[in-house]
Amino acid sequence: MLIPLLNRLLYLYTDSIGSNIRSGEIEMNSLKTIIFIFITLIVSLMIGCTPSSAQLPTNTMSQDSSDNSLLNTPSIISSSTPSTSSTDTGMLNPQANTTNSEFILNSPEVSEGGQLPKDYTCDGNSSTLPLKWTGEPAGTKSFALVMYTIPSPTEIHWYWVLYNIPSSIHELVKNVSGIGMLGNNSVNGKTEYSPPCSKGPGAKQYTYTIYALSDLPQFGVPAGKVNRDILLSAIKDITLASAELNVYYSRQNGRG
Repeated sequence: MLIPLLNRLLYLYTDSIGSNIRSGEIEMNSLKTIIFIFITLIVSLMIGCTPSSAQLPTNTMSQDSSDNSLLNTPSIISSSTPSTSSTDTGMLNPQANTTNSEFILNSPEVSEGGQLPKDYTCDGNSSTLPLKWTGEPAGTKSFALVMYTIPSPTEIHWYWVLYNIPSSIHELVKNVSGIGMLGNNSVNGKTEYSPPCSKGPGAKQYTYTIYALSDLPQFGVPAGKVNRDILLSAIKDITLASAELNVYYSRQNGRG
């Protein structure tokens, strides 16, 4: 609409001064008017080729929205988390994470990480190791004890299972008897202590674990059937804390 109107004005002005131009009498004001009209036409054409200012914010907003959508898109990060083997010590000993730094188990015969005296193995008198413990949590009603070893990543052997130890007891003397209830062992299946008798050369690790319990464990099997796994299952919800003593024994000349 703007360009036709300007063309019409230009025609009128040109016609009005046409006689003057032909006679050589060009008025200065008429020339100024013609120049103004041409400049207006050029500016109008330039405006017509440029996107309207009303569209610019829309495009800008669209671009911003696109940028924001990229920024807000959740990124997928691939991380490599070390896998936990189902055969590690934590899985074989479910109560391992209940260890309390104030709850301590020790022995007058061997220190943590020390060599188990031969007297407490099948190479000696097969005696039970004397043990002492302190620092159990408040609310402890009884204790349970397990001695075991992990000869390979897929198996575990236990030598001593003792439970229903009164909360007033904090010591087991050498070859203890008459305290608590005995579970069976994995060596001969009997409800008694079976001494370590490792196969092959090299030092083997043996672990004594004492559990502080908030109640007496309940079993659905006869006492003679209570093994390490059944005991741990029975005390998993009543374990307040646990403490460990780890010792080593190496058989002479690798007998076994």
